[in-house]
Amino acid sequence: MKKILVIGDGCRDVFVYCHATRLAPDLPIPVLQIVRQTENVGMAKNVARNIKAIHKSCDIITNENWRNIVKTRYVEDKTNHAFMRVDSDSQASPIINVRNIPLKKYDIIAISDYDKGFLTENDIRYICERHSCVFVDTKKIIRNFLKDAKFLKINNHEYTRSSPIPKNLTKKIIRTNGENPTKFRNKLYPVDKVEVKDSSGAGDCFFAALTVNYAQTGDIEQAIRFANKCAAQAVQHRGVSVIILPESSN
Repeated sequence: MKKILVIGDGCRDVFVYCHATRLAPDLPIPVLQIVRQTENVGMAKNVARNIKAIHKSCDIITNENWRNIVKTRYVEDKTNHAFMRVDSDSQASPIINVRNIPLKKYDIIAISDYDKGFLTENDIRYICERHSCVFVDTKKIIRNFLKDAKFLKINNHEYTRSSPIPKNLTKKIIRTNGENPTKFRNKLYPVDKVEVKDSSGAGDCFFAALTVNYAQTGDIEQAIRFANKCAAQAVQHRGVSVIILPESSN
């Protein structure tokens, strides 16, 4: 079994489910009554959690202070309507020295960079230059520090924000676009039409599934199709869910 290493910022995702029965008398905002609360690991730790659900050989390197980085979502319990998200102002403690990571021990490196301070552009460049199979999902602007990455997974918003993207990087980009087809090298990969209950963590799910399937098959087109199916399953559940293998993969 091929070994996968996830590197990136970790956090906690908190969902506070509420009832909203009336508007405040002094402001045009709902009054929320807390019903329950759930919590799971987030960002790179959620990527690793999804990988481990379907592939046992996975390690993670993340910030020591991941518990202090919290994304809290306030959600109506009955309708799943999200009112707001409140983020802590903590930054991820930086990686100590990227040169101490035993990169060659792993078959695939998956960088899940939420740009919270754990990895610099130079860190990512160093990893990509010294390993032949690095998958990158980054919130940073796409530039030539990524020129040695194997594949770049970004969503449509991140793609637009990074434009113009250097031409030497365009062939590496796997661009997701919600319920619309994923695009890779001018080819479209359709997404199953499903009822979306919650898109939280869907990008992590896609990235994890993409990495695992490529590790198992070496076929990036097959990996994209598999990742699309896993992400389509994830958005049908409330909160942040772990990969459930599509029926065709069982």
